[in-house]
Amino acid sequence: MITIQQAIETIVAAMPVAPPADTVDTVKIGDPTQPLAGIVTTFLATAEVIEQAAALGANLIITHEPTFYNHRDETDWLADKPVYAAKRRLIEGRGLVIWRFHDLLHRLQPDPTVIGMQEELGWQDHVLADRPHICRIPEMALAEVVQHAKRRLGIERLRVVGDLAMPCRGVAIWPGCPGRSLQIAALAQDEVDVLITGEVSEWETSEYARDATWLSYRKALVVLGHAASEEPGMRWITPWLQARLPGVPIRFVPTARLFQWL
Repeated sequence: MITIQQAIETIVAAMPVAPPADTVDTVKIGDPTQPLAGIVTTFLATAEVIEQAAALGANLIITHEPTFYNHRDETDWLADKPVYAAKRRLIEGRGLVIWRFHDLLHRLQPDPTVIGMQEELGWQDHVLADRPHICRIPEMALAEVVQHAKRRLGIERLRVVGDLAMPCRGVAIWPGCPGRSLQIAALAQDEVDVLITGEVSEWETSEYARDATWLSYRKALVVLGHAASEEPGMRWITPWLQARLPGVPIRFVPTARLFQWL
C-alpha cells in the first residue's frame, strides 16, 4: 500500500514537464503521509463532493480548482468565517486530503480540458491537426451550435453573443477562464466563427464579440460557465490516473451546477 504523498509524487513524475516554480498544485489540507485508500477526482471540492468522496471510501480528493474560495487557497482572511470553519471541520472529520491538479493538468499537451470538451461535444474527429483548440465542424447555424452544446453538456441555458442565424464551421474551444488575450485572439482568426469558452469578463471578450457582430464580422461567443467547461477534462483525466496508479480505486465525482435561473 502506498501513501497519499507517494501517489501524488507518482502523478507528478508521470508528467512530461515539471510544475512551475510558483505552482498552486499543492496539498491544501490533510495528512498526506497516511496510506492511500482511494481517490476522487473532481472539478471542485465542494462540501457535497467532500461528503460523496468520504462515502465512497476515498481519502484523497484531486481537485482542479481551489477549495477555499481563492486561487491560492489562502485562508488567513477566512479565519473568522463560519462557512470556512465548517468546511474545514468536514474535511478533517473525514480524514481527507485535498490536492490541487491545475497547473500540471494544463501543461499536458493537448490540454485535457480541451480534449474532454471536444469529446463531450462529439467533435474529436474534427480537430485541426496543427491547431488543437479549433474544430472544423459540419456547417450549422449558431442557434444549432448552441442547442447541440446544451444537449451534449446537459446545460439548461447558455449565454450567447452573435447572430443566431449565422452559419458556423470553425469553432475555437478554450475552457475555463483563459483571459481576454487568448479569447479575442481565437475569435480574430479567419478560420474561427464561434468561440466556446468557460468564463469571460463581461466588459472584455463579450464586448469584442458584440462589436464584431455589429460591424458585420461573422463572429460569435458561447459562454458555458467555468465548471461546465472544465469538468469534462477532469472526467477525461481519470483513466489516465488509473493507468498510473493501478489497483487504486479512482472515481470521478461531478460538481453539481451552481446557479439557478429564475
